[in-house]
Amino acid sequence: MYKIVIVEDDENIREELQQLLVNALYEVSWIEEFQRVAKQILNLNPDLVLLDMNLPNQDGLGICGELRKTSQVPIIFVTSNVTSMDELNCITRGGDDYITKPYQPPILLARIAAVLKRSAPKKEEQEVQLTYREVTLELSTGKLKRENVSIDLTKNEIKIVYYLFRKAGCIIAREELMDYLWDNQIFIDDNTLSVNITRIRAKLKELGAGEYITTKRGLGYLLE
Repeated sequence: MYKIVIVEDDENIREELQQLLVNALYEVSWIEEFQRVAKQILNLNPDLVLLDMNLPNQDGLGICGELRKTSQVPIIFVTSNVTSMDELNCITRGGDDYITKPYQPPILLARIAAVLKRSAPKKEEQEVQLTYREVTLELSTGKLKRENVSIDLTKNEIKIVYYLFRKAGCIIAREELMDYLWDNQIFIDDNTLSVNITRIRAKLKELGAGEYITTKRGLGYLLE
């Protein structure tokens, strides 16, 4: 799971960003004390930083400059500064991307995914496998396994099972699952999601796993 640090002094925006990122399965930390911000960020060892320009004590450009002395952590400026010179300054001082407020959440998530893909290790691939109740999702081969039996999954099925395994025990709304797939450049409609869930259930049954995925009417899916 990628870790993202939010550097934003507006509490409402910070909480909105936090919830958006948590829902997208990122690990989230944030800065609340705006002294020695660069050192705090480095201590948190994030995979990406969302950095505001206008901050107490030191602006975002100064923080970015300090980070670049010792770190290549990806930085996306999220700011209300909207001039082309502001954007140029952010990029030339070491920023990886620049997005203006008010932002569109899907666009911001797409920008984050793109920067991480270019700049950070692919942690989902590093996880190698996830196991839940004797069933293992092997990410490197795209297989579901139980005991000595394995079944191939499609790309869509891998992403869906990955999300379900990571949120096992929680009800996942269909809209939440479709947003996650969209953020990962998998474009499916409501009917296609139903088809994929049906196929995954059939493959789990082939493994002798029984009814892992329960439909909660009007709420979504539950892996139990």
